[in-house]
Amino acid sequence: MTDATSDDDETFAEETLIQAIENQLEAGEPAATQATLNKLTLVGYERDEILKMMALVLAHEIRQMLEQDRPFDTEGYETQLRDLPDLPE
Repeated sequence: MTDATSDDDETFAEETLIQAIENQLEAGEPAATQATLNKLTLVGYERDEILKMMALVLAHEIRQMLEQDRPFDTEGYETQLRDLPDLPE
């Protein structure tokens, strides 16, 4: 795989995750998504930066789900969102 393809894949993955966050905000589910956006906006983060951080949390939860062969942990995901701007390991 070339570097350009790898970059394209990473960009696609990030855009897909950000779209998933936008969908959560639009649906109002989970509520922690909107609460996190509001909290981080109040302390001065830009919307794009907030969406990227939330996308990293979503990616982390998906990776854990796949590695541990378990269902999506909504409660754990919401906890990680509330912990922002501290990112998961």
